[in-house]
Amino acid sequence: MAEPLVALRGLTVDFDTGKRVIRALHGIDLDVAKGEAVGLVGESGCGKSVTWLAALGLLGKQAHVGGEVRIEGDNLVGAPVATLERVRGRRIAMIFQDPSSSLNPVHRIGRQLGEALTLHRGLTGASAAAEAQRLLDRVGIADAARRLGDYPHELSGGMNQRVMIAIALSGQPDLLVADEPTTALDATIQAQILELLGEIRRETGMALVLISHDLGVVAENTDRVCVMYAGRIVEDAPIATIFGGASHPYTRGLLAALPELEGPRRRLVPIAGVVPEPWNLPSGCSFAPRCERVIADCERAPPASEFLTPDHRVACIRAGA
Repeated sequence: MAEPLVALRGLTVDFDTGKRVIRALHGIDLDVAKGEAVGLVGESGCGKSVTWLAALGLLGKQAHVGGEVRIEGDNLVGAPVATLERVRGRRIAMIFQDPSSSLNPVHRIGRQLGEALTLHRGLTGASAAAEAQRLLDRVGIADAARRLGDYPHELSGGMNQRVMIAIALSGQPDLLVADEPTTALDATIQAQILELLGEIRRETGMALVLISHDLGVVAENTDRVCVMYAGRIVEDAPIATIFGGASHPYTRGLLAALPELEGPRRRLVPIAGVVPEPWNLPSGCSFAPRCERVIADCERAPPASEFLTPDHRVACIRAGA
């Protein structure tokens, strides 16, 4: 098999609150191949965003990151700041959840785009301004030349998200991590943003990690999905496998709660309970208190992740039952 573009191995994150150390990630193993689109799904608090913030060294000093994050052989965990800065934006770019808080409200759009172009590609002056206008055109912002002089508050939420995508693309990254890129956008704008990301992938060959709580969005825009729960990946498989034969009870629960647009109406079945707090996890499988298939062995130790097929792995002792 070809070497992955980015490989996470045994990635852990511990937060030191001063009173105790809380583990948020429990050994994440994840590969992203060149040009691949991977979905990362799960309820809020499962560790989806923390995984990639940790990978890029964007967590605070209270976070202690372990394991490995390799991009074509180079390990980013514990790497010098200079090394991380060469990767951030240039090799791996990230779109954060809330564009209104990610953009600087006191600087014009053009200045913020120009700063990224100077940092990642060395463009200045007229060349930076021309490229900034081209990027705004590319992400579908009308009258791009005039919009470069606007402040973020003068743009809608959807337009600010497009600006964030333009900034992320300014470094011509090999991998784009999109963290809930359609949060707080109406359905029409959501579809436009996701279609835009798909077009850019097809044109550039860029890999994509799409973080979402919406399995429907992930199904339409990725090749493979990793389901996270309580700081662990509990199932990893191609989209067709997940929707045609999911094995983990949590994945099945997410699918059962997904409304269908066609066929007879059916009652949606929610997953009982809530995601446990990181400092109060069960001794065995973290999903056991909410699982309808739980047995005594589930409560003894966290299950190991095992391959059912070469491209389908599950962390559940009853996956094959």
